[in-house]
Amino acid sequence: MTQQTAVGSGAARPVPRPDEISRFFWEGAAAGRLVLQRCVACRKLQYPPDVCCLRCQSEKLEHTDVSGRGFLYSYAVVARPLHTGFVGAVPYVVALVELVEQAGLRLVANLVDVPESAPLTCGLPVEVVFEWRLTVSLPQFRLATAAR
Repeated sequence: MTQQTAVGSGAARPVPRPDEISRFFWEGAAAGRLVLQRCVACRKLQYPPDVCCLRCQSEKLEHTDVSGRGFLYSYAVVARPLHTGFVGAVPYVVALVELVEQAGLRLVANLVDVPESAPLTCGLPVEVVFEWRLTVSLPQFRLATAAR
């Protein structure tokens, strides 16, 4: 992990470090695109990136853009920072989002820009947004326009 300083905390905040397997994902995010792997053999999308298909073990994988639309599958509100870099960020929402492209295709990310008056419930529509931290663009999600 590389480090970033959180606003107001003075502490280092971890950010992802792209590697050979995940580089396409982070390059897509830097361009404002959500890019996942698709197996050429069985056509299933997968996340996180891996060297082979998690379903059929084929090593023939391609990269494909997805819509970034999905539904809130589950979530947790973090009220106590577990890392000093997040002291100024609490409370924040960690979300498990199921993408519309495929049942069971889920990503963990933060849910951002949640109005205090908006009650969170599983099934709410969400959409991807990107947040820059140092040299990495992080996919985050927000409530879709229709749900706000």
